[in-house]
Amino acid sequence: MDAPRAVTFDFWNTLMVPDGRATRAARVAALGELFAAWGLDLPAQRIDVGLDAIVRAFDEAWAANRQFTAVDAARSLADDLMVPVDTARHEALTECFASSGLRAPVDPAANIAATLATLRDAGVRIGIICDVGLSPSWVLRSYLEHHDLLRYFDHWSFSDEVGVYKPDGSIFAHALAGLGIDDPAQAAHVGDLRRTDVAGALAHGLIAVRYRGVNDDHELGPEGEIEADHVIDDHAELPLVLGVG
Repeated sequence: MDAPRAVTFDFWNTLMVPDGRATRAARVAALGELFAAWGLDLPAQRIDVGLDAIVRAFDEAWAANRQFTAVDAARSLADDLMVPVDTARHEALTECFASSGLRAPVDPAANIAATLATLRDAGVRIGIICDVGLSPSWVLRSYLEHHDLLRYFDHWSFSDEVGVYKPDGSIFAHALAGLGIDDPAQAAHVGDLRRTDVAGALAHGLIAVRYRGVNDDHELGPEGEIEADHVIDDHAELPLVLGVG
């Protein structure tokens, strides 16, 4: 089998590794500061409970392939906390959701920089296919820029810009078109989740690589147990299994 002409990567727990507790704490603190500026005394515990409800709402929307962004999260939290918001306050609350994640550390997965460099040196085009949560795509790009990784990517397909989540074939088609790939079999997708990354890649004809270096996903795919063409524990393995370099 020939080496792929393009490789796409999932973002969370594949390219970048979040600190979930630190991100939650940062979001609670930022929201508390905003509410205090509005003259509202809302305890951190109450805000945290409200965020739990938002996470559940996002997970339900994600599973149904219905977009749920920071805009929806802001509206949902305001309703849950019974905070009256006009247009200006809703925009401020949305911005708070979007940017508060920047207060928490997000680090690259082990050996990802060297692997991206190897792919680039071999002439492979590189993309991102990402299901965006409460931190929008501009924030995710800023994480990559901070770690000097954004320069490796030729194209990105973020769900808040494309309008669908994986495993919908539209987001894979968007990525392939942006990378100039007509035949999906000439591309590979690397991600940690079976339901979205593996099932989506296989259904759309890409080579599927499940990366379990951060998260070893045991969730069943849409048709039951599903596995990728390749399973790796370290990004350093990727060029070898794909025959690149």
